Amino acid sequence: MDRNRICAALLPALVLAACGPEPTGAPENAATPAIEANVGEEAGVPPLPAPAAPNMAEPDLTPPALTPEAERGAEGARNVLLSFARAIELKQFGQARSLLSPADQRKWSRAEFAAIFADLGKITVAIPDGAIEGAAGSSYYTAPVSVTAHDKDGRPVRIEGNAVLRRVNDVEGATAAQTRWHFETLTLDWTH
Repeated sequence: MDRNRICAALLPALVLAACGPEPTGAPENAATPAIEANVGEEAGVPPLPAPAAPNMAEPDLTPPALTPEAERGAEGARNVLLSFARAIELKQFGQARSLLSPADQRKWSRAEFAAIFADLGKITVAIPDGAIEGAAGSSYYTAPVSVTAHDKDGRPVRIEGNAVLRRVNDVEGATAAQTRWHFETLTLDWTH
């Protein structure tokens, strides 16, 4: 017999042997971690991440990175405000509160902040364009905030206020956090 015929004759036997039962003591469907790890390492392929549990993770509403020039201007301030608005609309109140200043976080505990919006149906947050003003090494961006929704009885609700964001201009000694736009103050008042 030539070599090709020998291989062709042995191939079905090898396939059947590979599909045979697990060796004694190994549970059915058990993976061999050492082999899997070596295959990935040898191929230079990083291992796949474990699949996330469905609906268990909150969306990441961190403001996206901008170019340094855009970050310094109104676009940078709007970036933070739009992340805040999206968090409120998605009822991710903890993420929205985390964007607030330490003073506003003291003003509203987690529970108090969430309670402002908790009984509201589909929430819409509108934050029209604001204005930038400069003062003593800092820039301030002030914009109106309007939250509309319906309460649990179907009555319309409107919450209005102002958001003031601040960033320290690029002065010597300023930290990276200070030179990014961040909430200075937020006011929210029920109008009806």
